[in-house]
Amino acid sequence: MHPAPSVIIFTSLSGLGFGLMAWLGIGIPPVGGFAAFAFFLIAYLLAVGGLLASTAHLGNPGKAIHAFSQWRTSWLSREGISSIATLLVMGVYAFNLIFLGQRIQILGWLGAALALFTVFTTSMIYAQLKTVPRWNTGLTSVLFLSYAISGGALLAGLVNIAVVLLLLLTLVQIIAWQTGDKRFRTAGHSLETATGLGNLGKVRLLEPPHSSPNYLLKEMVFTVGRKHALKLRTISALTLGLLPVLLLVAMPFNLVMVALAIVLHVIGVFTARWLFFAEAEHVVGLYYDKR
Repeated sequence: MHPAPSVIIFTSLSGLGFGLMAWLGIGIPPVGGFAAFAFFLIAYLLAVGGLLASTAHLGNPGKAIHAFSQWRTSWLSREGISSIATLLVMGVYAFNLIFLGQRIQILGWLGAALALFTVFTTSMIYAQLKTVPRWNTGLTSVLFLSYAISGGALLAGLVNIAVVLLLLLTLVQIIAWQTGDKRFRTAGHSLETATGLGNLGKVRLLEPPHSSPNYLLKEMVFTVGRKHALKLRTISALTLGLLPVLLLVAMPFNLVMVALAIVLHVIGVFTARWLFFAEAEHVVGLYYDKR
């Protein structure tokens, strides 16, 4: 799949923002006053900024409002509704906590649940696609939630918790890469199944369907070299969790080290998310002898 920058920014930043909201919602860390204002500001900037970036991928951003009406069948619509609900509930919770000094915990728990559900709905936009075997697995949702929870813990300054979660995230990501590499083959997709002519024997492509690039080739077919993919996976695994953990554990604790760990983690998130799209083989590529 073509790794569109707007979608990469959206899924990366919104996941971090909603992950941080989930931790704040359950009262960890137990902040109040200006500290709470700063944490919620970061969470909202990431979540809202990511959501706004996603509109750049729409053919007609002005009609984005119509996406909310298809909640019965569309995970995209459910994502939009749940994200607005999360922002509203957490807004009320944050207002009472920051300005009134009241922690209405039931609102916090509800907001945290909605934040994680929003991340889940985002993952299901991709996990539901049978045409992209690499995504069509429950591991996709586990991966998205792992990114949100571990990144949120790091942004919240929960060092001990973040260390464990970042290591688990790195492990989940490596497993996702390894299993994803086999998904297209094990799904049984081939030119024979794509054309429905398998009963006649081996099918081969005589000529490409089009003589020039088209929308399908631009959006659904993207090839990244195996050597480059391995290099990017290594960079992602290191910056995603291993180096941040090393900084948090081996170096003296201070805000500079935490900030550097966050920067490295974000670099890893963007790199892994680029690969998430770039390595996803769509079955339509079979018609062009490309996947």
